[in-house]
Amino acid sequence: MIEFKDVTVIYDNDIIGLENVSFKIEDGEFVFLVGRTGAGKSSAIKLLTGEIKPYAGDVIVNGITVNRLKSKKLPYLRRSVGTVFQDFRLLPNKTVYENVAFAMEVVRAKKKDIRRKVPTILSLVGLADRAKNYPNELSGGEQQRVCIARALVNSPAIVIADEPTGNLDVETAEEIMKLLLEINRMGTTIVMVTHSTKIVDDAHRRVIQLESGVVVRDEQEGGYTSDVLA
Repeated sequence: MIEFKDVTVIYDNDIIGLENVSFKIEDGEFVFLVGRTGAGKSSAIKLLTGEIKPYAGDVIVNGITVNRLKSKKLPYLRRSVGTVFQDFRLLPNKTVYENVAFAMEVVRAKKKDIRRKVPTILSLVGLADRAKNYPNELSGGEQQRVCIARALVNSPAIVIADEPTGNLDVETAEEIMKLLLEINRMGTTIVMVTHSTKIVDDAHRRVIQLESGVVVRDEQEGGYTSDVLA
């Protein structure tokens, strides 16, 4: 479960990132965060992983008040939160298998668990036959699937997808969206930031709209309304 309680973010230059924001996301939900550039979406995502702390209010993830955690305990929180990035952020000198395995090595997983889990996750995302390839040998869609596999391999309760289709063509974006929806159906909570009108309209999932750091809409089975522009 994710909960924002009266959360305000103020940056050093006195720019307000979020102002008195409150919402709950239950286990197993799929939620879109939408809004113009600078609306506060990035601030919300960074709060979930403890990258930034609120000026006021509390951010609760899986029963843990993130902003009250000591820095040394943040890595343990992040094990329960997988992240999918727009720009993939794959290690170019590692194979597909090694990129995904590295996420387990970071949390000191046992080698036998890595050997068992990585092939399973690669099969889930449709990359079983690409395990020995390097990122530069993959299409954009395949690279994003590796990123999704890496986010899933430690069995997180939550996946944050930050513009995961932003660099992909329409057909590939639809494939990635189908994969994310399937992962959600398996029980993983997904919070997705996107500017794609089509993806939001087609998915019929909950939409939280931010504008100028304030929640202006929270709608079940919502759409990407015409006044929400990049």
